[in-house]
Amino acid sequence: MDATDRAIIAELERDGRLTNVQLAQRIGLTTGPCLRRVQRLEADDVIRGYRAVVDPAALGRSFEVLLDLTLDSQASGTVEHFERTLTEAEEVIELRRLFGSPDYFARVAVADLVAYEAFLSGRVMTIPGVRNVTSHFTMKNLKPAP
Repeated sequence: MDATDRAIIAELERDGRLTNVQLAQRIGLTTGPCLRRVQRLEADDVIRGYRAVVDPAALGRSFEVLLDLTLDSQASGTVEHFERTLTEAEEVIELRRLFGSPDYFARVAVADLVAYEAFLSGRVMTIPGVRNVTSHFTMKNLKPAP
């Protein structure tokens, strides 16, 4: 990957809806070579997709909570059930299995504190093997995810 590929990626990260003509102009290429580079980056899975960034409030999911989760056991059945349950939960927008402690990190987006309490009590704490959940509420988001 060279500097031109990195410039393409940077522009598409800023605005994934750029036309090939606009992208080519911004990085100083003609349209043909620009398109071939984008197609190669897509084929090589460097560019894995395009997405819309949606206002969570418009979806009724503006209350975001960060969770640290610890399990009682790392037995495969416990882990598989826990991971399947949380990855299927619409409220969970990110789930990461970690090395060390805690075992997992999750980002949850719901309408409000009442909805979060219902999710935590009704979905998370009912999963067998969940030992500890620590909830973190954001005071200020200084550098949002792209």
